[in-house]
This record gives sequence, C-alpha cells and structure tokens, in this order.
Amino acid sequence: MLSINEIKKPIAADIDAFEERFKTSMQSSVPLLDRITHYIVKRKGKQIRPMFVFFSASICGGINDSTHRGAALVELLHTATLVHDDVVDNSYQRRGFFSINALWKNKIAVLVGDYLLSKGLLLSIDNGDFKLLKIVSEAVKQMSEGELLQVEKVRRMDVDEPVYYEVIRQKTASLIASCCACGAASAGADNETVEKMRLFGEKIGIAFQIKDDMFDFGTDDVGKPLGIDIKEKKVTLPLIYSLSNTASSERKRIINLVKNHNDDPKKIEQIIRFVNDTGGLQYAETQMKLYQEEAFKILNTFPPSDSRESLEQLVRFTTERDK
Repeated sequence: MLSINEIKKPIAADIDAFEERFKTSMQSSVPLLDRITHYIVKRKGKQIRPMFVFFSASICGGINDSTHRGAALVELLHTATLVHDDVVDNSYQRRGFFSINALWKNKIAVLVGDYLLSKGLLLSIDNGDFKLLKIVSEAVKQMSEGELLQVEKVRRMDVDEPVYYEVIRQKTASLIASCCACGAASAGADNETVEKMRLFGEKIGIAFQIKDDMFDFGTDDVGKPLGIDIKEKKVTLPLIYSLSNTASSERKRIINLVKNHNDDPKKIEQIIRFVNDTGGLQYAETQMKLYQEEAFKILNTFPPSDSRESLEQLVRFTTERDK
C-alpha cells in the first residue's frame, strides 16, 4: 500500500497552500485563543479529509479557490467537533498529545470549539459558499444525532445491526461524505454528481468505522487486550454479530460482562476471545470490504485520471490500514 505522502503527490501543492490558509483562518486577536489555535495547527493529523475534498474536486471539474475554502470549512468544523468530543468523553489525549481540555480545562475547550465553528460559518458566508455550508452543516447535525443515538442505545445495551449502521453513518460517515460532496460542489458539478460523491464518501466512512471498530478486538503494542469500546459499553459490529450467533446463555453471560465488568482486564480478554472465536471479526471484515467495493463502483463511473487513481489509493489507505 502507498504511503499517505505518495498518495497526495498530485495535490501536494494544494495541500501546502491549504495548510497556510487554514492557519490564517484560525487566527484571533485574543492572545489566549491564538495560542490555543497555534497548538491545534502544530498537532494536525494526516489531512485525510482535505485530501478527499481536493481529489473529489479534481475528478469533478478541477480545484479552485472555492475548493480551498471547502477544505478549510470541513477542517474547521471537524476540529471544533473533536475539541467538544474530548470534553464530552473526558479525554485528555488526542493523537498522542494533550487535548485542549487537558491543558486549558473544559470551559475554555468548549469556547474554542464554538470559536472554530463560527470561523467556519463566517468563511462560507463571507464568500457566498452557501452550497458548501449547507453540505457541511447537514453533516454536523448528523454527527450530533449519531452521538446522541449511540448514548441512548448504549445505556440500554440495545444495539442491533441496523442501529449500529445508523450510528456510524451519522457519526463518522457523514463527515467524509460531506468532504466528497464539498469537493464536487466546489468544482461546479451538478446536483446529481454532488449526491453521487456524497454517497461515495458515505460508503468509505462506513467502511472506515467498521475497520476502526475491529481494532478494539486485538492487542496493543505491548500485547495487552485493547477493549476500549468495551470499557465504554459501546456495542460494535464484531460483538453484535457474535452475540446474535451464539446460545442464549452465552449471550447473557457476555452482555453481563460488558455491562458490569467492563473495567476488568481479564473479563475484557474473555469478551475479545469470544468475539474472535465466534467469527465476529471475520464477519466485520467481509462487511467492510462490501462497503469498500460499493465505493469503488461509484468511483469507477468517473473517467480514468491520476486523481481518480489517487482517490482509490486514499480509500485503500483509510480502510486497509493496520492501526
């Protein structure tokens, strides 16, 4: 598999320009805020989402100024949701660094998230990018609904496959879908093509999240069972499949472990073993590949090009990664 740097070669200059613009779009005259946004920019991730915006624009007509604003809008709103998520989850680390709430406390983290959200809205409004704003705002709405649906279902341990797919479609896939739709819309594509790209992104997002959920049933770098989702009582596809394909007594036993012993490493190990032994991981892998295949079918309706090939490689990178 190609590295992320090799994949982004055709749009490397655009990504560099985007990073500069993104940095500028976050600036504030308030010194504390400027310090925090500088901290965020310095610890940026792999820029996967902006890459989806740029490659989608490229295969739908070409990258332009509106594409750059679309990528910045997506990244601003995505960063805002991450800052808020860390507060909601009481998480003190993000990508191996201290989270904003760990360093500056919850109140400031919430206000920083609000600030980033408003910067994204103003970037679109000031430039008349109303179509892009509508696409991304819809994604933010869905992300909130997906999170709340998950919270409601986790409390009751009431998650089956349709509910699981609805949660991840809203929580994760909606944002990647908005990246691809924004890219197409910024390039001037018609509504049918924008919707086709949105659906393409949604399929990738679902495949990405299934892959992510599979990692929970492995071991970490020092050989300990992971089970992070289990600790949070999140019922994901590998566990859903295993629970629905086992005897009633065993099902009750495992649900009891998840509900009442989810902080005991030995019990977590039992749950992970149960999922591995009953084919939960293999089933999830098969479903992930089906969604990946559906995404490729949509992508292949576009004419062959370097950008289409790079977009295919980016899909493989996000859905076939090792961690």
